[in-house]
Amino acid sequence: MKAFGYREHRLFAEDVDLSALAAEVGTPFYCYSSAALEQNYRAFADAFPKRTLIAFSVKANGNLAVLKTLAQAGAGADVVSGGELKKALAAGIQADKIVFSGVGKTPAEMKLALDAGIHQFNVESEAELDALNRVALAGGKRAPVAIRVNPDVDARTHAKITTGTAESKFGIPWTRGREIYAQAARLAGIAIVGVDVHIGSQITALAPFEAAFKRVVELIGVLRADGHAIARADLGGGLGVAYRAGEPPPDLAAYAAIVATLTRDLGVALIFEPGRAIAADAGILVSRVIYAKRGESRDFLILDAGMNDFLRPALYDARHEIVPVNEAAPGTPTLNYDVVGPVCETADLFARDCVLPRLESGDLVAILSTGAYGAVMASAYNARPPAPEVLVKQGQWSIVRPKMSDDELHGLDRLPPWLG
Repeated sequence: MKAFGYREHRLFAEDVDLSALAAEVGTPFYCYSSAALEQNYRAFADAFPKRTLIAFSVKANGNLAVLKTLAQAGAGADVVSGGELKKALAAGIQADKIVFSGVGKTPAEMKLALDAGIHQFNVESEAELDALNRVALAGGKRAPVAIRVNPDVDARTHAKITTGTAESKFGIPWTRGREIYAQAARLAGIAIVGVDVHIGSQITALAPFEAAFKRVVELIGVLRADGHAIARADLGGGLGVAYRAGEPPPDLAAYAAIVATLTRDLGVALIFEPGRAIAADAGILVSRVIYAKRGESRDFLILDAGMNDFLRPALYDARHEIVPVNEAAPGTPTLNYDVVGPVCETADLFARDCVLPRLESGDLVAILSTGAYGAVMASAYNARPPAPEVLVKQGQWSIVRPKMSDDELHGLDRLPPWLG
């Protein structure tokens, strides 16, 4: 089924009328589709051999209901903090299907993960390797480790989400792979299990993946010749999505074919860490027009959602498709709007020159494909409590993260004794 679509000129999420939902919940709000999450996960899982671990990237969407939906579908988790690890476990994701990535794992986070019995640590530096060894030995354990190697491949994506080039903070230099693995083999608290690579996010061309994966295959051969038991290849995430109408999405089948060709004779268990590819188009942000404003040379739609609710356009210059919740009749005149929020920043801009039917105060719009890196990056800037989150399943809906009241938000602050 199509997760979001028009019926009798009204936008639905599965079988839920979004106009009616907006009246119940208030705006703005995020809305996630259970069916889309499940279908996107299964499409990814079915593209690879059965023993492949599909570890959903929790940083893309950490809502507990989203994680539990994916856990019930069979997903593992890729986490980058102790908090994400606890969330994944709370959602019912088995510890032995959890991969711990990230450049700044603390000893306390390492202990938490070791005690839980996670699948593996993706280690990103020599200093981290030494720290993990100490924590493991102190607990009488051996930490399963894949070392993240930086293949120096340009992912051809936005500079802020490129992670595989030589100057990146992520991973160890490709040229030092053998050396670092040799160091790891001498540490009694470390069990080498695989190789890890991740070159960036929102990658829509397949050539960078192929170049990176070729280097991983080459390194596995070298490491095995050195005597290391490499049983796993963690090929990361980063597969992009089509954010605008008419954009072709990356070809998952072609991506899987590249992997199959390169790893066919390796005899390794594969791990992938998709986030955006599973969650992005499973979510939308519904917002109401506060004002339609005529400027000197352009028209503005001022929404009740702001950059505090949805940061991607301001942070990454991202452009998402925006549609009216109530579909205009054929032939309705359109305008080119700058769609903005109420936050006191010029960067609070969702889309420039967005073609929409003429809209007025009170009309509803949906910002599409906001299920990844949407609510999870929200803040309370301008003392604006972030938008609530709703999950739908067929004709049912539930608020899965409520909106704070102003009093609840302000109540998080504490006054020191001298201010009374």
